[in-house]
Order: sequence, then structure tokens, then C-alpha cells
Amino acid sequence: MKDNIIAGLDIGSTSIRLVVAQKILGPTGNELQIIGAVSGPTAGVSRGVVNSIEEATSSISEVLEKAERLVGVPITRVWVSINDPHIKCEKSKGVVAVGRSDGEINENDVNRAIEAARALAVPVNYEILHVIPIKFAVDNQADIKDPIGMNGIRLEVEVLIVQGLSTQIKNLTKAIYRTGLEIEDLVIAPLAASEAVLSFKQKDLGVVLINMGSSTTSIAVYEERNLIHTAVLPIGAEHITSDIAIGLRAPINLAERIKCEYGRAIADGIGDKEEIDVSNLVKEEEVNDDINRISKKYLADIINARVEEIFEKIDNEFKKIDRSGMLPAGAIIVGGGARLEDIVEAAKRKLRLPAAVGVAKNINVIIDKVRNPEFLTALGLVIWGSNEDGQTISTGNNIGKKVGELMSKAKGLFNKIMPK
Repeated sequence: MKDNIIAGLDIGSTSIRLVVAQKILGPTGNELQIIGAVSGPTAGVSRGVVNSIEEATSSISEVLEKAERLVGVPITRVWVSINDPHIKCEKSKGVVAVGRSDGEINENDVNRAIEAARALAVPVNYEILHVIPIKFAVDNQADIKDPIGMNGIRLEVEVLIVQGLSTQIKNLTKAIYRTGLEIEDLVIAPLAASEAVLSFKQKDLGVVLINMGSSTTSIAVYEERNLIHTAVLPIGAEHITSDIAIGLRAPINLAERIKCEYGRAIADGIGDKEEIDVSNLVKEEEVNDDINRISKKYLADIINARVEEIFEKIDNEFKKIDRSGMLPAGAIIVGGGARLEDIVEAAKRKLRLPAAVGVAKNINVIIDKVRNPEFLTALGLVIWGSNEDGQTISTGNNIGKKVGELMSKAKGLFNKIMPK
């Protein structure tokens, strides 16, 4: 049974989420069935970056143990999301001569063209995470989706190369390996989430997936079914909490509760004299504070200022690729920040695009927890793993397995010292 298990591990700055699925034989062939979803607090990770391997390992181990108790099957391999703000992407082109004498293009020609495209000068401290074909050209015919089977002399490909900082990748993988887990591959968080929530039609028209986490906000922009841009911004919902704490002079835990229960991303329609009674929250959080009532409009103004900044930074990314206000399928928001009231309306105004909160579209989900916006990245990792044969997006080199080979000796020692 464990051979049919696929697990997606999403390591955020405040929470770790693990979704476990099983491949079963259904009426239409192999199908994915979600059999478990768990979460736990994160330690040792800040703004998408591991800053304490020991603490991160301990946090992952706790979530892993909880998941194994829930599903009753040992979990040995995971697909992992990465949300490092140092991630960058750039386009590259590769050109090869068609190998066969009759000029018919085969899979080997496509692979050679992609390999030629990835031979760009990568900074010494970066590694390639994904090499994603955008479009092909055969001789003088451009904008070809799939050149296999066509005839020609010259094959050209344009790819998007996504790169991550080597040290951050190694720290993340080391923390995971210490738990005894094997890594199938690392996947950029918004790419994983898009597998769960975006339809082919949305990707074809032009859409952005916005993954709004606690301390990072990541985006993936699609057009004509191809990923054309991705970025991770070092700003998220945690910054809204910090603003509330400063603005109300309240402890951070109280500020988080106020944001979740009374926060709004837009101040429209709120009267100047409207107030919120937070005395119950003060008692529940056991804080020594004399805050009892706060201005509803003032709270919304604080939140709106930071939300507008986040969407302004996202729009700046659109401007880099000349897509500002030009994505017909709009913006789909996932992550914990998607729960904020009026976040969709704020996105519509600032990005000048249609907007909606993401829902799981591409898989049948019977566990309610997995429908939450913050679980969609882990769910997308499971779908990505089930399509590892390349039916969806092509990944680049398998970072997880490469690092795994380098660390196999050390991992043997970790397994001996870690409790079973």
C-alpha cells in the first residue's frame, strides 16, 4: 500500500501542512484519494528561509508523526514546496538540428533543445529548480505547443528557468532528511498550488495565482497554458498583524486574534464612530492590557494600507512582463491571507483584474480541512506528484534526489539518532 502513497509537505513560516493521498483504481483508471491532512506550528523557519535546522527538523517530525498515526501507513517520501524570497526566474532559448534523416522531430530532439536552453550562466550560489518550456519553433514556424511528430531541420525552444539559492535549498533539504524522509522533488509553492486550483481555460486566457502566506507572498503567472513568470515577495499576512500590534499598541497574539475575527481589507462603508468590543479577546489571550474598544474604521485603515502595499508589489511584477491589468482570468488567491475579509475586493481594485479565493478544482476532496485556502499548496504538491510522468508541467533537474545522493551517508547517521 505504501507504494501508492503520495505526500505533499508545505513548510510555511508559521505552519507546516502535510497532505497524504493514495492512488486507487477507479472507473476511469488510476485516481487520487486524499486519506489524511494534518498541520502543526513551525519553528526554525522565518520568511520562507530555514534559520535553525534543529528546530525545523523537530517541527517536521511532529507533523509527520501525527500524519502517520492518522493514516496508519508509514510515510517515507514527500514532495516539498519551497517559498524562498531569493527565488528568481529568467528566460532562455535553445536551438538544435533535428537528428533524424527524414526530419521528423522526436522526444530526443525536444530534450536536446531543452538541455541547450538550460546552458545559461547560473550564478555560482544558485541552482536550477525548474526548466519549463514555454513555446517551440520549427524552422520558420513559431509558437508551436508540441513539436513531436512535426518535420523540420531546426528546432528552437524558449524556456523559463527558475533558480533557487543553493544554501537555502541545502538547509531545507537537510532539515527534512533528518526526519528520515526522502525528497521526491522541490516545487515552487505557487506552481504547486496552481495544480489544485487553476483550470486549463484560466491558464490559457491568462491568470495569476497569488499564494499569500504569513511572511511571504508568491505568485505564478500563466498565459496560453504556459508559466510565464513567478516570484516570491518577502511580505505577507504576518506584516498586517505587526501593523495592528503597533497601531493599537497591543500584544502580537491579541493583534492576530483581532485581525482574524474583526479585520477587513477595505474601510468603505464603516462609520467613523463604529467600535469593536475586544474585551473578551483580551481575557481569552490573558494579556495585561486595558484595551476594551477599538475603532472599526481605524483597524480597517491599518489593514488596508498593508494589503495595498502587497498588491502594489504584485502589480510591479506584472509590469516586468507587460501584464499589468491584462490577465483576463484574473487573480486567484490562496494561502492563509485569503481568509481576510474583503481581500478579493481589495485585489480587484489594486490589480484592476477579476479576483476570487481559490478552491480545489482538479481533485475530488472529501476531507473538509483540505478545502481551506492554506492547505491548497500541499494539495497541489500531491497532484504534482501524481503527474510526475510529465503530463502537466515539466520540472528541471530533480533537486531533492541530487541532494539526497550527496547526503546519503549523513542520512544514515540521522536515522540512527532520530527516534522511530
